[in-house]
Amino acid sequence: MKWLIGGILSIVGLAALIAVGGYFVLKRPDIPYETLASRYESAASRYVDLPGGIHMHYRDEGMADAPVILAIHGFSASLQTWEPWVSELATGENRPNDYRIITLDLPGHGLTRAPAGYQASIEGYRDIVAEFVRSQNLTTFALAGSSMGGNVAWEYALAHPDQVNALILVDASGWPEVRADLSDEPQVFKLLRNPVLGPLLIDLDNTRLVREGLESSFGNKSLVTDAMVQRYVELSRAPGHREILLQLTLGFGERNYATAERLAPLANMPVLILTGDQDVLVPPEHAQQFHDAIPGSRMMTFRGVGHIPQEEVPGDSALAVHEFLYEVLNAEEALPIASTAAPAVPR
Repeated sequence: MKWLIGGILSIVGLAALIAVGGYFVLKRPDIPYETLASRYESAASRYVDLPGGIHMHYRDEGMADAPVILAIHGFSASLQTWEPWVSELATGENRPNDYRIITLDLPGHGLTRAPAGYQASIEGYRDIVAEFVRSQNLTTFALAGSSMGGNVAWEYALAHPDQVNALILVDASGWPEVRADLSDEPQVFKLLRNPVLGPLLIDLDNTRLVREGLESSFGNKSLVTDAMVQRYVELSRAPGHREILLQLTLGFGERNYATAERLAPLANMPVLILTGDQDVLVPPEHAQQFHDAIPGSRMMTFRGVGHIPQEEVPGDSALAVHEFLYEVLNAEEALPIASTAAPAVPR
């Protein structure tokens, strides 16, 4: 019996040793900001120091006197997610210089630096965006937000309605999760939410999980390239980023959720709601909830599209934004731009 117990303990000990060894083999160090900047800055990259020790990376593109769109990315993403809209609406060949588009990296994302111990939250992001707006002397602008950035955007619009002349919610989050079946949810989010596995997972090589998560975000999975996966993986390894991403994941359930009562003041604001009918991260039903809760809002659903229509169907999604803003800002019939993406369904 003693021999059997000893053998079992030896096997358990060996397994533990192998697991620990595997952990250190897969463990990945931080990547210095200077290295990441050399890879992911553009000629339009700028930085500003904000209260609380935030060193924010942003881009300001298009004509200085054009109507402003301020765009906020989603969880674990970066301002690169808006590059297709910048090309379509501010600097490209289709509608060059119609808009001035300002994109930023939230703390814990992209190239924005946050101090050690930074406490991330939707409300905290709302307030740091307000500090950024103040630093840039912006008075009024259209505010766009994708996914978590959409949650930040509608919270900002509620807090600063005098600044936001139009609100654009792109597969925005903020409603309580009511789906009983989350089998389609990316594995990476399930693992990160585990209070035991999450803190271990963030230090490891998550390339495969990141790829799977991105592929689940697109209706057309071929759009997920090696370069895209590498960008997400590397930017998440900026100093302090992984801790903030884990903090957000574990704390999402504690946010101040959307309700019809909370959103009622947005009835006085032009609101455009965009969603992909293949979104498995923030289901289209949530877009419908925003539409129902905000009288006068417009909703457009893109067929065959996932969670990131600004990247998956940049032509059609930019067209929707242009027509919406053209009417809002000029009260005239919008001028069309070229579109080659799958048809959308207005609601």
